[in-house]
Amino acid sequence: MPDASRITPPVVAPTEAPVNPVSMHIRLDPGMPLAHLESVYHAVNTEKNAQGIYQLTLQDAQVPANRDFELLWVPAPGNAPQAALFNEQWQGDEYALLMLMPPAPAPAGATARRVPREVIYVIDTSGSMHGDSIIQARAALKLALERLTTADRFNVIQFNHQTSALFSRAVAATADNLQRALSYVDRLVADGGTEMLPALQLALGQQPEQGVLRQIIFLTDGSVGNEQALFSLIHQQLGDSRLFTVGIGSAPNSFFMTRAAQFGRGTFTYIGKVAEVGEKMAALFSKLETPRLTDIEIHWPQDQPVEMWPARIPDLYLGEPVLVALKLQQPNLPLTLTGDAAGVPWQQQVTLRGGAARSGVHQLWARRKIADLMDQRAQGVAEPEVRKAVLDVALTHRLVSRYTSLVAVDKTPSRPADQGLENKALPTNLPQGWSATKVFGSLPQTATASEWNLLVGLLLLACGVLFSRWPGVGFGVRVGPVSDGKAHGGNVL
Repeated sequence: MPDASRITPPVVAPTEAPVNPVSMHIRLDPGMPLAHLESVYHAVNTEKNAQGIYQLTLQDAQVPANRDFELLWVPAPGNAPQAALFNEQWQGDEYALLMLMPPAPAPAGATARRVPREVIYVIDTSGSMHGDSIIQARAALKLALERLTTADRFNVIQFNHQTSALFSRAVAATADNLQRALSYVDRLVADGGTEMLPALQLALGQQPEQGVLRQIIFLTDGSVGNEQALFSLIHQQLGDSRLFTVGIGSAPNSFFMTRAAQFGRGTFTYIGKVAEVGEKMAALFSKLETPRLTDIEIHWPQDQPVEMWPARIPDLYLGEPVLVALKLQQPNLPLTLTGDAAGVPWQQQVTLRGGAARSGVHQLWARRKIADLMDQRAQGVAEPEVRKAVLDVALTHRLVSRYTSLVAVDKTPSRPADQGLENKALPTNLPQGWSATKVFGSLPQTATASEWNLLVGLLLLACGVLFSRWPGVGFGVRVGPVSDGKAHGGNVL
């Protein structure tokens, strides 16, 4: 991979103490009653006041920065999709954040309508998946296969520096095909480099039959640096498919997998430990089988300009609210939300002044617009045009972006005046659950073994020069019959 050095920084040896300890304090104002609040990977202390605002701190004062921090909260459900609203006035404009929340799950024993599906499972078997990650991925994939029905079709694709598929095309989920797939998954091992593009090309290259819902489930730690090339491929070849990404391990590339799922009109699921596989994958597959609200649209009076992000609203799934950020000029503008709730038309009226006032809504809208502008590069928009548009938004709303930074000048001396500057890559912590020898081997922490190869090459070259200048000494291959130390009718190579 040409950009491997960007995603394989030097790491602290496992025998050394972790660096960059982290502490945090969180103030959470969800704006609605919660059914559940949980810190998934770190123990926290939680306090809630009379206004429904939560204060959270780590139970350990400091923790090593070697895995993601994930805070999960679930709104208290109702019997139908609900909409919550937050708004803010800033520099003469009205900004709003609309949150669509799914209804409560169906009662136990109730059956939901399911459509025939073609499900393509793509699993990363590169060396960075060694250890806990490949164990989690295999368990998740086997659970997925066991949930398929006879009305479904499926295929399994694995990739590292090579890509291969179990079947040439998607096949029916018969007992024989499923058993063959389960045995195939059991034999998967993590080794080799990471070449994700061919795997995505193979998964997106075929379109389903009429009336079949095609879902691609991508299980990976996302250790790639060529995100833009992958985004472009998804944009160009997605068609009517949906792409759902599953992040595996303690330090997945959440940026890539979140944006890939948004490009692919799907969702991102994160699995950080083996114990979560059953619960999280069951929830994922349940929502894939029965989306709660589809074809969502927001309508407003035609004479009122409204700028909305995302421009195309994704489907609403169980346990995952949809957030829509809006900028408008009329503060009391009425909006009408419509959608399809499992075959039943759904509609709700919202007045923007009816929401709770919150600061920072304008910046959230700006971040979403910047993200959309950056994604336009994958759609062929020229970089200078994107840069100009991003600068306008980022400077107006005072945000850090690819083209803007917050600059602070520190005049405190940090080195002796007579000592020169030098560039040095600072090591980070090895992600929790990773194997240093499997990912990096015994080589130095660089992208390739090029320095070692260069050293060996120079040593051999020096030996060659030495032997060529030494009287009576030579080496090579003699061709032809040999007599008294000389070759006749042949050549010396």
